[in-house]
Amino acid sequence: MPLPSSIKDKNPADSSTSAAVLVFDQVKKTFTADKTTITALDGISCAIQPQRVTGLIGPDGAGKTTFMRLSTGLLQPDHGTLQALGIDVIRDPLEVQAQIGYMPQRFGLYEDLSVQENLDLYANLQGVPQQTRNERYARLLAMAGLEDFRHRLAGRLSGGMKQKLGLVCTLVRPPRLLLLDEPTVGVDPISRRELWEIVYQLVETEGMSVLLSTAYLDEAERCTEVVLIHQGQILGHDRPEVFSRRVTGRIWSIRAPHVAKRSLQLRLSNDPAVLDALILGKSIRVVSHTPETLHLADPPPEPYSIEPAEPRFEDYFVATLKKNHRPADSPARITLGQNNHRIVDEDVIVADNLVRRFGSFYAVDRVSFSVRRGEIFGLLGANGAGKTTTFRMLCGLLPISSGSCSVAGMNLRTAASAARSRIGYMAQKFSLYGNLTVLQNLGFFASAYGLRGQERLDRINWALDTFALTPYSGSEGQSLPLGFKQRLALAVALMHEPEVLFLDEPTSGVDPLARREFWAQINSLADQGVTVLVTTHFMEEAEYCDRLVIMAEGRVLAEGSPESLKEQFDEQDGQETTMEDVFIGLLQTHHHG
Repeated sequence: MPLPSSIKDKNPADSSTSAAVLVFDQVKKTFTADKTTITALDGISCAIQPQRVTGLIGPDGAGKTTFMRLSTGLLQPDHGTLQALGIDVIRDPLEVQAQIGYMPQRFGLYEDLSVQENLDLYANLQGVPQQTRNERYARLLAMAGLEDFRHRLAGRLSGGMKQKLGLVCTLVRPPRLLLLDEPTVGVDPISRRELWEIVYQLVETEGMSVLLSTAYLDEAERCTEVVLIHQGQILGHDRPEVFSRRVTGRIWSIRAPHVAKRSLQLRLSNDPAVLDALILGKSIRVVSHTPETLHLADPPPEPYSIEPAEPRFEDYFVATLKKNHRPADSPARITLGQNNHRIVDEDVIVADNLVRRFGSFYAVDRVSFSVRRGEIFGLLGANGAGKTTTFRMLCGLLPISSGSCSVAGMNLRTAASAARSRIGYMAQKFSLYGNLTVLQNLGFFASAYGLRGQERLDRINWALDTFALTPYSGSEGQSLPLGFKQRLALAVALMHEPEVLFLDEPTSGVDPLARREFWAQINSLADQGVTVLVTTHFMEEAEYCDRLVIMAEGRVLAEGSPESLKEQFDEQDGQETTMEDVFIGLLQTHHHG
């Protein structure tokens, strides 16, 4: 979605602090965990300019949330000064909190209250005069598309609608400065676009200043300017296109029609001339080490093509961080035993007219598909489409109302517990015990899967080594950066070497480097015969799937490979159709049909 010109044409980032809405000057913040001092922000200085959208971009553990919480006065720095709207945040945190709006990652909606009751509660808390409320509510609900849901319980809203309601509650008293900490994590592409439309409207019509953190780097390009933060230090502060230009001449699109995309990506990733390789449409998008003609040490078989491509912000981000990334910090290639090397063409997951009712409501309505061994199969849909309910039935976690499904040759209606012993499950919020250490989590789940004695010890050591978790073995699960929580959750799901792996939005909120590492491992598992079923809201990840279904209102709208689905839609302005275009196009056709 392009940036509105009235926002885009703001003056570029500068060092002026006179009109800045937020000023950090040599701010340092440390925390102590497991008797270790962690520097979250290391003497940073920056000035956020008014009436624009500024993106706070960085990998997991970069210091983004600490930056946000310091800005609101919820944390105090160890050193330095900061001002918000001209107010000394350290001296007058309550005054700052009365002037700004802050929506944290886990915004506190009251799920047993209606939309209207949540609005009233937050208006009371923020001292909004009674006579101004109705007009403000009407404007905000219209902006968020929630006018028809005033009386619905917040707990019965979809994930995207909850995010929009959280934003509306933050705005019942109009703030001059709005801080949004990863507001689009876990919401579908349509809801993401709607949230951005709201943000743009706030800047254009209310003159609001917005600071927004995100792990989705395509969203960086929707910002007027970007603060790039890594390991508690600011790497740069400028327009996103300025960052992109720094990798001009290093971006390539490579096609080899006779080589499978996953195989081509792996081949290119291992080439010494290549810093990064990513599946994107029919091509592999490559970042080279130098801005010279790309010469591959191990080119794919003919015919293949190498074409220069336009750089984007994510290319700069990945190139900068990968350059300083130590291989020892990365997980190793997963190697499983022999139990998955079986007939490739057999169907391992079969759903046949699957139905799940909640009273008279059909969450899943006659859904059918099958997944072959060693296939990566995607289950996509808007928030509330029924994909998570389908997913939970296939895992044996939710009873089936009617229809049938089998996993690894076992009928889930009659042998759910036996089927679960062949399944690895990685939940959306990572089913880990936060107050247990990494080692204790691994030990607990190894025992839960029936591993005993030397086999149990061997698998724990395998997990620590393979996922580079040894340095964190004594750390509590809740203290881990999100990317390491993801590693631990995958390790736990693979302790018993399952035939089938279920991944429920496994990369929600993690940064691109962690996402790349994760998918390299999943591709390796599929190559070894593990069948993978994944739900995701990140549309570029749909490109990694061999086949997928897109759901809406409990039914399957479309099924096929990413390429076959994209062929149904025309190119936009000469640009290759993306999976996001397909997703939004299908849902819009469905709603208008």
